[in-house]
Amino acid sequence: MTFFWPNMLWALFIVPLLVWMYVWMLKRKKKFAVPYANLRMAKAAMTGASAWRRHVPPALLLTAITAMLLALARPATVITLPSKGETVMLAMDVSGSMRAKDVEPTRIAAAQAAARTFIAEQPRTTKIGLVTFAGTAALVQSPTLSREELLKAIDEFQLQRGTAVGSGLLMSLKTIFPDVDFDLRMNDPRNVSGKSMPFDSGAPKKEPPAPVEPGSFSSAVIILLTDGQTTTGPDPLIAARMTADRGVRVVTVGVGTPKGEIIGAEGWSMRVRLDEEALKNIANITRGEYFLASTAADLKKIYQSMGSRLTFEKKETEVSGLFAGLAALLVILAAALSMWWFNRVA
Repeated sequence: MTFFWPNMLWALFIVPLLVWMYVWMLKRKKKFAVPYANLRMAKAAMTGASAWRRHVPPALLLTAITAMLLALARPATVITLPSKGETVMLAMDVSGSMRAKDVEPTRIAAAQAAARTFIAEQPRTTKIGLVTFAGTAALVQSPTLSREELLKAIDEFQLQRGTAVGSGLLMSLKTIFPDVDFDLRMNDPRNVSGKSMPFDSGAPKKEPPAPVEPGSFSSAVIILLTDGQTTTGPDPLIAARMTADRGVRVVTVGVGTPKGEIIGAEGWSMRVRLDEEALKNIANITRGEYFLASTAADLKKIYQSMGSRLTFEKKETEVSGLFAGLAALLVILAAALSMWWFNRVA
């Protein structure tokens, strides 16, 4: 436990002084007590219970004073509290490979069902945004508290060609930081390395934001749900490093099986496998976590477990109110016991 005003702890020296005064007053009462005519009657009147009871209310008052003095020092401790105002970005793969049926009934149908469950279980204070990606990425729902808008957007998914995992990450990151200029030029297909390319637009150049500790930004998180097979767009690992530089965690959810399944249409076919290695690397770079969803039930459980992880966090919180409340309760208890046992407030 720490204290915001530690200098106020000097006031605790009042406590031993009050103890000394209480002992002194007890001795003073004995000195001026009126002697009983019959000592046997005195002993019978002063039972063992009444002997210790008279010390209980003063002890409670002394404890209350100690608690109030500690409250003046503004104590703080690390406790787990619900996170308020958090933003969750759901980045969901809507590429053609999500038609595969190795996760029943299909990868996309299982993902949609699990996303609905996740949204329903989030606190009403959590804003949720929705990004879809295939050959390109699109923000289909900006962060909102409206669960109805999110569910409607999920129901309207349309599968498309290509899988640009990196674009999904960058679109989610840009949504979280709309005022920050990110270098998205690595979307240029001529840039096969994924590195920034020289470009002069004539506009004044801005200094890029200074990188922060990966995973340190607690107000937002990205949940990336995909089979992980990138076929186009920016390198997802480069996008993951840009996300890590902003401190945003990426929780990756792999939908499918490593063996995969053969899908085809209009005379072509291909095997679509789950690329676990890529998703694990994205999670590691951003200090997030990776989950494997080989079945629809697994996917639903993962979203449910992420709900509890995302909505609680440890923070150093001032607890002066708890000490003040404890002091008030002790004063009330001392007064009640004094009235009950002695018919007066001692």
